[in-house]
Amino acid sequence: MIEGMAQTAGVLCVCSRAGQRPQSVYFLTIDKAKFRKPVMPGDTIEYHMTKIAKRKTMWWFRGEAKVAGELVAEAEVGAMLVDE
Repeated sequence: MIEGMAQTAGVLCVCSRAGQRPQSVYFLTIDKAKFRKPVMPGDTIEYHMTKIAKRKTMWWFRGEAKVAGELVAEAEVGAMLVDE
């Protein structure tokens, strides 16, 4: 679930710079991670990401993972954009 949050955050970073040179995204940090409920095979996880800070090429997001609208995990993740 943390990897899903990180990938979703990376996509948001890249999409925010549409029309510019392609960039790579490097995952930097995981903070305040909490797993609230188990997720079973067949469950569909929705990732809800909110940007909490940006400084030059570094971005921080707060993420929530939900199954059927119920919070199952949360974390803050950091990512950095790097020119290819």
